[in-house]
Amino acid sequence: MRAARYYGKEDIRVEEVEIDPCGDGQVRVAPSYVGICGTDLHEFLGGPTFAPVTPHPLSHDTVPITLGHEFSGVVSEVGPGVSQFNPGQHVVVQPTLSCGRCSACSCGAENVCEKGGFIGLSGGGGGLSDSVVVPQGSVLNLPEQIPLKVGALVEPLSVAWHAVSAAALIPGSTVLVLGGGPIGLAVVQCLVALKTKKIIMSELSKTRQRFAREFGAHHVLDPKTYDLVAISRELSGQGGPDVVFDCAGVPASLVTAFQAVKPRGTVVNVAIWEREVPFQPNMLVFKEAHYTAVLGYQREDFQAVIDHLAEGTLKPERMITSTIPLNDLVEGGIKALIKDKESHVKILVKVDGQ
Repeated sequence: MRAARYYGKEDIRVEEVEIDPCGDGQVRVAPSYVGICGTDLHEFLGGPTFAPVTPHPLSHDTVPITLGHEFSGVVSEVGPGVSQFNPGQHVVVQPTLSCGRCSACSCGAENVCEKGGFIGLSGGGGGLSDSVVVPQGSVLNLPEQIPLKVGALVEPLSVAWHAVSAAALIPGSTVLVLGGGPIGLAVVQCLVALKTKKIIMSELSKTRQRFAREFGAHHVLDPKTYDLVAISRELSGQGGPDVVFDCAGVPASLVTAFQAVKPRGTVVNVAIWEREVPFQPNMLVFKEAHYTAVLGYQREDFQAVIDHLAEGTLKPERMITSTIPLNDLVEGGIKALIKDKESHVKILVKVDGQ
């Protein structure tokens, strides 16, 4: 079968590999659409980071590994002991790998498992292939009214849903979102689905400002033009936004988040940081503000996103800015996002696996 294999920095090859058998408690999925994630770009530009160079403790794989962790597909085979899925069923895959035994897993935080990883990043197959075998516990049914193309967006939307859930929003909240990349825009859509009263987006890119407006942000501000702290306080009608989501992950966004949030408000760190930054705790101390961090998602986040897609309260189709074939992954996908990221939110790879 075809598979997009990651060998190392700037080395991804679409090649023929052997098909894995479908064993006990496993489901074979023929991927239909696969999203290209910022993590994939980081692996291409500077990895291996998530891709294991020594055997991964759960997948036992090392590079080269098959990429693709944001995907929908069609069940093509079920192994012994699988009863809730049947061939032909449309599904999405939650790619989380967790051990189920460490302290994180024992307290219900399997998304930060000490040995954790992701199908499509840490081995165990991946969506950028004609066929992938996954544990039945990783598979969720995709209702008929949700197109497979939209199903490929469930994973990034689940990252956003997990972040929004951590904020414990109350009716009438004012929220500031810093950074209008794919996850920041997904956060906006989740806030809209929850009928958040006032959503303020801070973003430099004119293109992504337009996307933010289209996705439902009530106020979209360029941080180089406006005093975000002053304006967000004015728009909130109180001491600042109830919640600030930092999806930018740069030193300036951290300072803005702490200065803008209201007394006893909450700052949610969604971004992954590439290097250390200065941190002054007094910006939180003097407000008794909360700072919480989130990573990835859990099964309930996946299911909540699927439910809202089915109900029509989440309408993310406009996130898809391009669809390409598997053989065009590097030039039309990876490099396009690196060179022209302002024009794209999400590029999908159409696999039509078998």
